[in-house]
Amino acid sequence: MQSALPETDRQSAAPGAAFYSRQFEAIVTGAPLGRIGSLEVRIAVDEAQIAAAQQVRYRVFYEELGAKGDEVAAADQRDADRFDAVCDHLLVYDTAIVGPELSKIVGTYRLLRQESAVAAGGFYSNDEFDLDSLVARHPSLRFLELGRSCVLPEYRSKRTIEVLWQGIWAYINHYSVGVMTGCASFHGTTPAAHAEALSFLAQNCRPDPTWDVRAVPSRYQSMDLMPPEAVNMRSAMNAMPPLIKGYLRLGAKIGDGCVIDHEFGTTDVFIILPVSALSTRYLNYYSIDASRFAA
Repeated sequence: MQSALPETDRQSAAPGAAFYSRQFEAIVTGAPLGRIGSLEVRIAVDEAQIAAAQQVRYRVFYEELGAKGDEVAAADQRDADRFDAVCDHLLVYDTAIVGPELSKIVGTYRLLRQESAVAAGGFYSNDEFDLDSLVARHPSLRFLELGRSCVLPEYRSKRTIEVLWQGIWAYINHYSVGVMTGCASFHGTTPAAHAEALSFLAQNCRPDPTWDVRAVPSRYQSMDLMPPEAVNMRSAMNAMPPLIKGYLRLGAKIGDGCVIDHEFGTTDVFIILPVSALSTRYLNYYSIDASRFAA
């Protein structure tokens, strides 16, 4: 996702039970979970909405970023896989767009809960990282895998990311999620092209052993490509994809090793974000009534 998470420090009192009740009902009905100006975030509740999200993903991943699809994807103009049927799909609508409701979808995030992953035979990330070992070490926590995040180019702004996180925060509270995980990507399949940023992550953003996740052996690529004295934090952060910077601001840690995804043309790292580790300022920011964002 080519955007950045906000850096605000606003404070507020925790929301009441009535607010959470409204949000939880909205998760089931597809009503707005949050709103900023003309942007609304909702959960897809039917196949047509999921198909529209897949079309947005195709426009970003395939048409813009050059992912390699099969003939079915090209014919349907949709990015789809077997996990879509067991995931929830967070959608950002621009209600100011004139036209059919589905044409107003400008961004999406795919959410795979642990119980749904079990039914699907595993998490999507298992092909790249040993997520199962992390889940086994924390049997009392519920895991959520976030993926397929994308926003249309003209909507890659702080406001869009804020409204997405309003939806995510409502979702993790509704399902009592304890840990958020998932892959995040650097564009391109040459880790050395991102040597400073990857080295910074390897040297400064690793979890303690109980939270660590390692890339699967057959796909493991080292992230530690430069000596620490050669890594400049400012330039490393400037070179970091906005999505990864956003996760770091929230308090995320990074797994061991990166993986090259030739289909999507990316170098992937693994995000580990226990809800208990979320930065306090972001907890305060996203857990208050979304009506304060209304234009």
